[in-house]
Amino acid sequence: MSIAVRLAMSVALAAAVAGCATSPVDYGASLSPRDQKWASPECQRARAAAADYEVREKQHPGWQFAALGPYGLGLIAAVKEHEQKQRKLFARNVHLQCSSLPLPKELQGDLSPAGADRAKYP
Repeated sequence: MSIAVRLAMSVALAAAVAGCATSPVDYGASLSPRDQKWASPECQRARAAAADYEVREKQHPGWQFAALGPYGLGLIAAVKEHEQKQRKLFARNVHLQCSSLPLPKELQGDLSPAGADRAKYP
């Protein structure tokens, strides 16, 4: 497979995956500051943690260089999926700490990373 084809596939994959999960900071800003939980110390800590995560996420190096290797596209997809889960976890925490409303459907469910405790081997 030529480098141009790999690069085009990685750009298409990145475009498809990017933006699927809302930024936790943007999600926190969409919540009502009139909510009784909004001014709580727990909410302030959750919003600060979400902001710190977003800064760290933007500062890490790009993964485009990985597309040149034999496992590059898989690596990029795995990293993007992990970033989406992390965004959802931070957004979920912000919601739980800052809002009295029920948890939205997109933040429900098991968002924990797949660990060895859930893996079943023969």
